[in-house]
Amino acid sequence: MPNSRPKVALVLGAGSARGLAHIGVLQVLVENNIPFDCIIGSSMGAMIGGFYACGSDLYMLDKMIEHMDTNIFFDIGLPRTGFIADKKIITLLNLLTKKKTFEDISIPLSVVATDLLSGKKVILEEGLVSEAIRASISIPGIFSPVKRDDMLLVDGAVLDRLPVEVARSRGADVVIAVDVTFCTGKNVAINNILDVILTSIDIMQKQHFDLVQKKADVLIQPEVGSFSSRSFEKSRELVDLGRKAAEAKLGEIFQKIEKL
Repeated sequence: MPNSRPKVALVLGAGSARGLAHIGVLQVLVENNIPFDCIIGSSMGAMIGGFYACGSDLYMLDKMIEHMDTNIFFDIGLPRTGFIADKKIITLLNLLTKKKTFEDISIPLSVVATDLLSGKKVILEEGLVSEAIRASISIPGIFSPVKRDDMLLVDGAVLDRLPVEVARSRGADVVIAVDVTFCTGKNVAINNILDVILTSIDIMQKQHFDLVQKKADVLIQPEVGSFSSRSFEKSRELVDLGRKAAEAKLGEIFQKIEKL
């Protein structure tokens, strides 16, 4: 008997520390048996989605980040191509992806990055998941780019902060998209070079976001606008806000899935 259920994609957008809200969203979707057949992630969305796809427990991940000194995962290096080197962040990514490849995971995952050499969006779906995530989170000028084949890869948010169109290209009938950047009440604070770079990327992506967010069937926007991109120490509040936003959309999600 053919499967009559529509194909559901979960799209997790970029947002640095605000992206920790994705953990809360995922918790609620799983708790309520919301089916999703693939995960599409950009930047922080790729990280959280990748951890989940590789089998990381969402509640252990929640607690680990809440009690973790995130500074230990950032190596400050000489600013040749980026201020932050690789070693500690790669250790974290390998740990939480269990060094799995895309072929090892049971739920299809697509990771969005940007190729500096061609200026094009790149969809990573082969090789080590940790390497794909490392490319997708490589904020230009902050993290060193990732060399892969004939490409030099940086943050997926440069070209596609909320990759709804990638989900459609993968055959999704229903797209549940989670945006943690352009929610209401956003507070812009410029205190250092990281804030300058991330805010600049946000501004460049706003017009693209306005177009693609309309193509999502359900848009979840946790109210995390008052948090800075560096507020990793606020993980408890961010995860809880993700849960709250997802719970408020459950009725709409069920309606969309059952409608087709």
